[in-house]
Amino acid sequence: MAKAAFLGLGVMGFRMAGHLASKGHSVSVYNRTTAKAEAWAAKHGGTFGKTPREAAEGAEFVMACVGNDDDLRAVCLGPDGAFAGMKPGSVFVDHTTVSAAVTRELYAEAKKLGIAFVDAPVSGGQAGAENGVLSIMCGGDEADYARAEPVMAAYARICRRIGESGAGQMTKMCNQIAIAGLVQGLAEALHFAQKAGLDGEKVVEVISQGAAGSWQMANRSSTMLADKFDFGFAVDWMRKDLGICLSTANETGASLPVTALVDQFYKDVQKLGGGRWDTSSLIKRLK
Repeated sequence: MAKAAFLGLGVMGFRMAGHLASKGHSVSVYNRTTAKAEAWAAKHGGTFGKTPREAAEGAEFVMACVGNDDDLRAVCLGPDGAFAGMKPGSVFVDHTTVSAAVTRELYAEAKKLGIAFVDAPVSGGQAGAENGVLSIMCGGDEADYARAEPVMAAYARICRRIGESGAGQMTKMCNQIAIAGLVQGLAEALHFAQKAGLDGEKVVEVISQGAAGSWQMANRSSTMLADKFDFGFAVDWMRKDLGICLSTANETGASLPVTALVDQFYKDVQKLGGGRWDTSSLIKRLK
């Protein structure tokens, strides 16, 4: 069992840190709102720090799941940042979806301090975090990943090292690109079924067993038909992720026409007041 810290107790982090504690790891947490860290510690029997440094001191593994590039820099760097409290030989595991550029920047900073840095964004959403069945895609040095993988197993269905630093974040971009097109296709199919006077649930029951089947169809079609979106991965966060994808595509020369279009569709959903709706709310703009 490891001494671990977890920084960021949002929809994902609160539950992921809980799985670490339930597996017997000694866990200290940090959250920007201290009351949430106190609540986590009361529920799971761990401890909390008032700064990232305080939570990370003495930890063998420090996990983070925060909002964006700037948030990640804030919890890592500076006199109150986690790096300042970590000992040489410890491992920082970043579960945030951020740019590969900030990942490589922090990987280099960690190296100077003798700290390992593994980028490990996750997929599976709130349900995956709750049930401890996330897909984790990783980048970083192979030996560092090998040390961190058994700890990440507390909340993973699958965990794989894809390549060097930044490879995990690039893989998460592939994940978001694929989801964007899938959700738009599903939204159009369900909208079409409703306009054609078909029973959407019956349509899904049949087509989900064929080539059209997907995780999105299995997990989101019923709520899309019921016009329920107050859960799951928010549109605001998806637009943040797709912005990273499109920016990186410009740098690499990749062509992402569907992703660019769906990003604008999500912008329409935001204009409808749906910034915090689940990403399956793409069907709302069709209605």
